[in-house]
Amino acid sequence: MVIDLFIPHDPALRCIVLILALMLDAWLGEPQWLWRNLPHPVVLFGRAIGFFERHFNRRDRTGRTRRMLGVVAIIILILLAAGTGGGIMAAASIGGNALTIPVELVLVAILIAGRSLDDHTRAVAIALEGGSMKDARRAISMIVGRNPDALDAHAIARAGIETTAENLSDGVIAPALFYLLFGLPGIIAYKMINTADSMTGYKSRRYFAYGYGAARIDDLVNLIPARLTGLLIALASPAGFFGAIRVMWRDAGRHRSPNAGWPEAAMAARLGLSLAGPRLYGQRMSQDAPMNGEGRREATASDIRRSLSLMWRAIALAGLLTGMAGLAIITLTGSP
Repeated sequence: MVIDLFIPHDPALRCIVLILALMLDAWLGEPQWLWRNLPHPVVLFGRAIGFFERHFNRRDRTGRTRRMLGVVAIIILILLAAGTGGGIMAAASIGGNALTIPVELVLVAILIAGRSLDDHTRAVAIALEGGSMKDARRAISMIVGRNPDALDAHAIARAGIETTAENLSDGVIAPALFYLLFGLPGIIAYKMINTADSMTGYKSRRYFAYGYGAARIDDLVNLIPARLTGLLIALASPAGFFGAIRVMWRDAGRHRSPNAGWPEAAMAARLGLSLAGPRLYGQRMSQDAPMNGEGRREATASDIRRSLSLMWRAIALAGLLTGMAGLAIITLTGSP
């Protein structure tokens, strides 16, 4: 009975819910009036992560102990997240599909961040087009961890495009895939892992040991979604598909992240840009290899808008493939 809560009962229905959730997210995004009155689920995840970090990641403990406790913490957090998803599914199932479908639809739409990514990245393009470096630096600081004062207009544009590519994977494709495979427990657990990595998965003195577990698990759960995202970006328009695949295959493994290089390399090839390369994070210069090194470095606001167009085409393609999978399941199983 407990296991039943963590597996999809009706994969075809799950496909339909996901397609509707992608559409709902694209339409409404994250209404500010709602989150001014209610805590966003990711905020709740952050509070839980912060609770464990404060109690487990104490400076008087050795690095080995902090690493072990970090692993314990992320395992507990994953179980809590999956258990919460299972509990919601169990409670909603009492009302049948009339309650289950709306509940899952709303929660999945909330946990998918396509429109939010578009809003934040588009703000960077608008600021650059308006000629305000102050506004552009403020906008880019909302979505990247680099020192915005060290970025010129081209570097700001590149940062926005890199964020679009990477977060298409982390914020849309990966949570969608985990929902399809494991239902609400899957998508909630994934978002918990991703949030924990974004909060503690740093190589700083404070988090290097404690955040090890969250960072490694995040790398693991994103292995397939990142590569799938790169493929979707390459497929987003017919022209240049094989060139994007070639660049992605050649350059993705050179990225400092085992996953981010796949969507970034595909996006770089699609736009004719050279992305990544040496970048300043705080006071540390990261000597990253370029993605599509033969491309131009002079990215512009227009390139940001083109990257967002590619992002939405990739999401639409993901929705189309989900619909085809749902139809195939219905055809093969006869389920409505």
